[in-house]
Amino acid sequence: MNYFSITRGDIDGFFGLMVDNLIQLLVLTGLCIGLCGFPLDFVTSVVLPGAAISLLIGNLFYSWQAYQLGKKTNRTDVTALPYGINTVSLFAFIFFVMLPVYQATGDYKSAWKAGLLVSFSSGLIEFFGSFFAEKIRKSTPRAALLSALAGIAITFISMDFLLRTFEHPLVAFAPLGVILLQYFGKVKFPFAIPGGLVSIVLGIVLAYVSGLLGEPIFQEGAFARGKETIGFYLPHLAVGELWEVLSFANVKTYFAIILPMGVFNVIGSLQNIESAEASGDSFDTKSSLLVNGIGTLAGTFFGSPFPTTIYIGHPGWKGLGAKHGYSVLNGIFITFVSVFGLMGILQAIIPIEAGMAIVLWIGIIIASQAFQASPKNHSPAVVIGLLPAFAGWAALLIQNVFFFLDGRLQAILLELGTPKSYHFNLSDLSPHVPFLPYALGGVLSLSQGFLLTSMVWAAMVVFLLERDFLKSSLWALVGTTLSLFGFIHAYELAGNAILNQFAFFVSWQFPVAYLALAVLFFLAYLANRYFPEQKS
Repeated sequence: MNYFSITRGDIDGFFGLMVDNLIQLLVLTGLCIGLCGFPLDFVTSVVLPGAAISLLIGNLFYSWQAYQLGKKTNRTDVTALPYGINTVSLFAFIFFVMLPVYQATGDYKSAWKAGLLVSFSSGLIEFFGSFFAEKIRKSTPRAALLSALAGIAITFISMDFLLRTFEHPLVAFAPLGVILLQYFGKVKFPFAIPGGLVSIVLGIVLAYVSGLLGEPIFQEGAFARGKETIGFYLPHLAVGELWEVLSFANVKTYFAIILPMGVFNVIGSLQNIESAEASGDSFDTKSSLLVNGIGTLAGTFFGSPFPTTIYIGHPGWKGLGAKHGYSVLNGIFITFVSVFGLMGILQAIIPIEAGMAIVLWIGIIIASQAFQASPKNHSPAVVIGLLPAFAGWAALLIQNVFFFLDGRLQAILLELGTPKSYHFNLSDLSPHVPFLPYALGGVLSLSQGFLLTSMVWAAMVVFLLERDFLKSSLWALVGTTLSLFGFIHAYELAGNAILNQFAFFVSWQFPVAYLALAVLFFLAYLANRYFPEQKS
């Protein structure tokens, strides 16, 4: 197989990754325009071409990496690591950095520059994290690495698209059925047409038909608006604008966002590399993370305030039969769309409902892998590792409900001309009052740093299952350290914003509780070692 080979599996993988990337670009376009005041032409001419630079660099590198691994191991089934814009960072940077700056200044360019600063800083963490990440990976049980990914796959990926599927069953059921037929039922379509292509085309047709039945999916006038952005947009070098805001004071201001997002990207990428190895493709950790950071930095230099990352989903793309060609196709396609301003046209033609079946299937495969690739007796640890992601998802749902309610309240007050200011704020609630019907404080505490929390608890349980109580104690000490400095569980509420609270001993109950666990497990280790007759 040569580098320019494109297989049927690559075509399917391309449609899946392309839809995933398009969704991210459509989301960031809508948020930048709707919340941060970016003009459409600024997003089209600056932000999207900058994002395309980072996506092209990463997609081409990871495809080349997979091709070289195939040559080295004499295999033709190596699948490239998927790559794209980091969804969690996208929302964090917009809601906690760019939106507040825009609200304070009324200047979208100030918000954009603040986004460049935090993206650049996050990229540096990814870059330098590559030099020690392999040691973390090798010392962490597979169940601890994969269960966190599985939690994200079930909540932030599968549940989102599953709920959309049941919101529009006439449009979404049949495309999902096509994907399930091909990849679970191994059904081949006539003329060897890829299932991903069949699914998307069928989804587009059904979306159009649903409009005739009174449930329009397509947005009226979207195609006409999309045509207005067609042009030729070379990437804009934004180093000067970045330099204007690059100062220690500014970095310190946004440190509570920069640090967790940078760490999140490094840990998430580590978990995805482990996921790829569990699928049979063993990639070098250092070079994979190094290029991950380079892609983010390159995008920032050319005007994109959104970091990129190694994507969740390698086992899903491998299940599609994708090799390295799907990554090449995706990088070229996204670049072409961004440089020629075609995002609006694609948004008008391909509704999310038409393409989400592939992404939903990817989430299902990722969650399955956590159980299949971990030792069978470690399955309780995988389940434990899933739970923090559910808290993260629940916190996002609760937060968005309050954002919505507060927005509606402000609109009503403005219409009534009420002079006083009233708000629906999360910060007005006591964290110890049961809420919907769970303890809000528990949801928020577990949601903060949930990737790290998932790893700590899953690792503790793995070693408890193996009766290696000393290592369980050491992982409890890791939890002690992380909570001692606020990397996990610590938060503060500012209106409806949920902010990380990095400070020494800021939430003292958690480091004390983790330390008590460490002592308990260490006592079990001593008892097991010095009183072997007590072993069960």
